[in-house]
Amino acid sequence: MNLQNKKVVILGGTSGIGLAVAHAALAQGATVIISSSNQGKVAAAVAELGPRAQGRVADLTDAAAVDALFAGIGAIDHLVYTAGDSLQLGELGHTDLSAVRNAFEVRVFGAIAAVKAAAPYLQNGGSITLTSGVASARPQQGWTAGASICGAMEGFMRALAVELAPIRVNIVSPGFTRTPLWSNIPDQEREAMYSHVGARLPVGRVGEADDVAQTYLYLMNNAFATGQVSVIDGGGVLI
Repeated sequence: MNLQNKKVVILGGTSGIGLAVAHAALAQGATVIISSSNQGKVAAAVAELGPRAQGRVADLTDAAAVDALFAGIGAIDHLVYTAGDSLQLGELGHTDLSAVRNAFEVRVFGAIAAVKAAAPYLQNGGSITLTSGVASARPQQGWTAGASICGAMEGFMRALAVELAPIRVNIVSPGFTRTPLWSNIPDQEREAMYSHVGARLPVGRVGEADDVAQTYLYLMNNAFATGQVSVIDGGGVLI
């Protein structure tokens, strides 16, 4: 089972988990189209991925732009949504609600717009794989917004799996993973955080983007998987 000659669209595919999914899909023979709102990041990612990758620039918070994106791409086999800005952390009582709304804009409403636009172009046997996080099942202090986003995405996925059948719809729920989402933390503090969190996990380390990417490939390839939350967290929900 592989992605030979399949067309995979990855929204948020210019860095982190999305870029790792692009590399992994290419290794299985897919043609990959990545998209984000930053022209420079799209160009750099396409150069890194090589000749079977294409890039598109689109503002995922603009429904008309998302519609135009998929109209320009045409028929596809798989849609992967990993787009998201920096994590919105902090206790609700000290959080500006506009920041929460902004966090939902890309991670939830962007995904809704993308699925709505992409669904007519998905081919028989196709799939949609979305992204949440283990905060939906195991929220920590200060994760009110993040846990709410993850929970919303998982409910959205289940409804889609029924509504869009036989198109398969699943979601990947990563645990603590080393990605650019944490880049706003100073280097030394960030590495200390990775070491501290990793030491507590049963696997003894935090996740890497490549670890998580393999779960997206599994869900794209497995024709009997739909409506599922696939947790990849190094055992984080157990502790």
